[in-house]
Amino acid sequence: MDTDVVISGAGPTGLLLATELALAGVRVRVLERQERRHQQSRALTLHPRSIEILDLRGIAERFLTLGHTVPGWHFAGLPKHLDFSALDTRHGYTLFLEQARTERLLEERARELGVEVSYGHEVVSLAQDDDGVTVAGTSPGGEFHLRAAYVVGCDGGRSKVRECAGIGFPGTDGTMSAMLGDFAVADKEAIAAAGRTPVLITPLAGGLTRFVLTDAERMRVPTTEPVTFEEFRDTLVRLAGTSFGIAEPKWLSRFGNATRLAEKYRDKRTFLAGDAAHIHFPAAGQGLNTGLQDAMNLGWKLAADINGWAPPGLLDTYHSERFPVGRLVTDNTQAQTLLLELTLVPEYSRPVNALRAMMDSLLEIPDVNIRLAGQVSALATSYPSPGEDPLVGTRMPDITLDSPGLRVSKLMHAGKFGYIDFTGDGAAQVAAGWKSRITVGTCGDRSWADDVSEVLVRPDGHIAWVRRENSPPDATTRQARLSAWAGTPARTAVRR
Repeated sequence: MDTDVVISGAGPTGLLLATELALAGVRVRVLERQERRHQQSRALTLHPRSIEILDLRGIAERFLTLGHTVPGWHFAGLPKHLDFSALDTRHGYTLFLEQARTERLLEERARELGVEVSYGHEVVSLAQDDDGVTVAGTSPGGEFHLRAAYVVGCDGGRSKVRECAGIGFPGTDGTMSAMLGDFAVADKEAIAAAGRTPVLITPLAGGLTRFVLTDAERMRVPTTEPVTFEEFRDTLVRLAGTSFGIAEPKWLSRFGNATRLAEKYRDKRTFLAGDAAHIHFPAAGQGLNTGLQDAMNLGWKLAADINGWAPPGLLDTYHSERFPVGRLVTDNTQAQTLLLELTLVPEYSRPVNALRAMMDSLLEIPDVNIRLAGQVSALATSYPSPGEDPLVGTRMPDITLDSPGLRVSKLMHAGKFGYIDFTGDGAAQVAAGWKSRITVGTCGDRSWADDVSEVLVRPDGHIAWVRRENSPPDATTRQARLSAWAGTPARTAVRR
């Protein structure tokens, strides 16, 4: 093997996956077809769960210092925003941070861990067999061939890895498009005086200003048609009554609502993550965030397999857990897009505006707002198991542990499982048997769940196993349950 895992695509998903694998001692090679990292701002938002998973690895502060936070986000552009600050998290906000900066920070972390990121390397084919996968492509130095145990396609909506693996990508073509422009020059005073407009206007780093336009006269233009400055300026004047003095466009783009979901996230030794697995309209800014969470789910599972201790069937849980999340995101973005698109169609504008007003009033109800906020923020994402405790599969809150300055998030910095002992029954057994895979913490404060005695937290921050007070401590049962997730400690792991 030239490497353990080949990742195609050096976007946020591929780079976070690379850091997860490298943290676990896995050899990983990232291939990016572009000759250099792009400089466009692209996606802007990191939602609460994404900040939490960065916090689980001790790198959240790097991102927080470069962006700015807002306490909520919109749903279908409705006036009443989702209130992330009401959710049970230490990160109840959206972080505004341009994708280019997010990628730079993730690449810096990947390189710190020894990951090789190769630009100008385009994957053109792959061949799988029982023992591994051979990836072939082109690079500035000519053709290349790499042999690896696994390959992961993080190479976007037009994924070559997905195509080579023969994985279907069913869904719907776009019915509408919108325009986006980042400008170095804009009249800030005119923007401040404008009040509510049908144009989304957002300040960016470096003095740039982003405008997003959805226009009835231009919404049927194919996304393949480039945006011109003249088209953008004229549309802005028609929608807002002013051009806001825009000049010096740094990036112009047209995007649409084509929605597709890969038929499967795994085919033998090939996996898909991020936009390679799901594309949709960027409603509520969920795309990049969903990709990061794909990477967090897959990384520790691939590492467990390569390091020789993965329980049977662990790799298959990547599809069974993340595919339903992809379905949920594509469904809710289609619903949001329809609520936006129909306002631009004259024969539907009256009823859809009535529907939007009804939806806006429902968001005034705290329980409704929290439910949708939990979905969009991904804090409500759960991987339940039939017959298991209701807490299993939910995200573990970042509670304070007994050691000074120690929280659950800090317990997880090494990328291992976290075991939290609330009664002192099992810490010694776990520390002795799984010290290379599980980090142990104790907590005397049981206010989070007063009848919970033990919790095993997966490396991605979701709960794997819970013991309640009404189940007496049993070393044999504990060993069986921990082995089902973290491998049998008595067996010497054989690296694949």
